[in-house]
Amino acid sequence: MTPGESDDRTLAAHALAGRQDAYAALMRRHRDAVWRLARGHVGDSDEALDITQEVFIAAFAALARYDGARPFRAWIARITLNKCRDWGRRRAVRRFFAFARPIDEAGDIADVALDPEAALRSQRELARINAAIAALPAPLKDVLLLRTIEAMSQADTAATLGLSEKAVETRLYRARAKLSESLRDDAAPRV
Repeated sequence: MTPGESDDRTLAAHALAGRQDAYAALMRRHRDAVWRLARGHVGDSDEALDITQEVFIAAFAALARYDGARPFRAWIARITLNKCRDWGRRRAVRRFFAFARPIDEAGDIADVALDPEAALRSQRELARINAAIAALPAPLKDVLLLRTIEAMSQADTAATLGLSEKAVETRLYRARAKLSESLRDDAAPRV
């Protein structure tokens, strides 16, 4: 057990007792990791910020169900992944209704694509990578984000996702291979 896990357990207990400073400390400690995980999952910084807010609202509402014997980081990562999946379902519904509008209203629908002329080369590359990660199937994406972006151990990742460590290792290998293939295909010149 790391000192951070012990501190999280204490902070969670204090937060349950109604201490606002404990809530704030837990949020400060984990908000960046939650945001990075959400951004990696959905591929959009603004949407990730909204999801981060939803995660902390849900986590604090469910704090009584937090098992102090397990790492808080893994618990909140699980909530984050669930909120990202919820976001994906809501997005699919919004996309359906956006396309169901009459054609004369289509001009009012915002184009969220980056303007290639205005974007710097590094921003385009980052957007390309984020999009490739977001396009991965959820089982591969979850493992990739937790292991590489959040630097969770294989054991913690396995516990968070309810998998064996070998399954985490296999999915990480497949995620990296699929990501490499996707980025290589995107970089290939169009004929």
